[in-house]
Amino acid sequence: MPTDARFVAGSSVVTNDGSVDESMAGVAGKGLRGVYGLPWLSLESLLDLSSLDAVHDEVCVALASLPTGYTGGSHRSMGIMPEELRDTALVDYVEVIRSLDDAQFAAFRALADDPSLVERARREGLEYGEEREVPLSRRQMLWLEYRFGVYFPWKVYYEMIPNRWWTEKHDPHGKRFTRAAESLLPKTVALAKSLPFSQIGRCNIMGLRAHDYGTVHRDGHPEEQSRPDEFITLCPAQNKTLFLYDRQSREKTRVSGRAYWFNDFDDHGVEADPHFRYSIRVDGVFREDFRQRVREEAERVRAQISAHPGTLADP
Repeated sequence: MPTDARFVAGSSVVTNDGSVDESMAGVAGKGLRGVYGLPWLSLESLLDLSSLDAVHDEVCVALASLPTGYTGGSHRSMGIMPEELRDTALVDYVEVIRSLDDAQFAAFRALADDPSLVERARREGLEYGEEREVPLSRRQMLWLEYRFGVYFPWKVYYEMIPNRWWTEKHDPHGKRFTRAAESLLPKTVALAKSLPFSQIGRCNIMGLRAHDYGTVHRDGHPEEQSRPDEFITLCPAQNKTLFLYDRQSREKTRVSGRAYWFNDFDDHGVEADPHFRYSIRVDGVFREDFRQRVREEAERVRAQISAHPGTLADP
């Protein structure tokens, strides 16, 4: 359970300016912030998903040609995992990089896209990878995996709209869909643009290979959140088992369906499965009319749960 005194499950959050944000009401009986009093919300009834089967076919063909990369691999060193699950991160690349000897660091530096950014003189002061000063190149990630066994959960990752910093994922300034995305994923781009956002700052494909799992983590500290980040996750094949993890009860709540939204400041992960699976995530700012429809849908689901107790885990 977060230590923020403003958060009480089943109540609203009072933000720093004194206003009340009902989207952060908390989930009664659970240590989750959730969205509008729910662990997660299906958006299928609110969106036109008629093109999703065609998008699925398009994505599977495109992934065979796109320059995909890895993501994840440093959740433990980022301090965003539950303490009791830290060992599931296996080998963390930040920990490995900090332990490299001089010869190994020279090999690591040579594999950078721009070795001049990896300064020997500043070796102790530089941080590498996601949300850090110097991003890893694909060659460095492969070397860290092959040589040291670093575990990268998402090994099929493509940024349709590249985004450097997590805090800027809702900001469209200076961003656009890549030319490769526009060329190889025109239906996917069209679907993303049709979603009810007033602006889009990030769009990516996140795939896990067979038997890999997504390490449980949260994307921010609950005490720093005044309202949930707005995004839509699409899972065209409906074969990805995302779950939310409650640090208080250590229970999982499964998230399912083709389109959904959850609070990514709650811990979440992906179960291992014997097949490849992926999702498309689009970050931005919801249009106000859509935000109102989301509120109404959440009210409907909460009423359904009240009428039929025990359905909380599957809105």
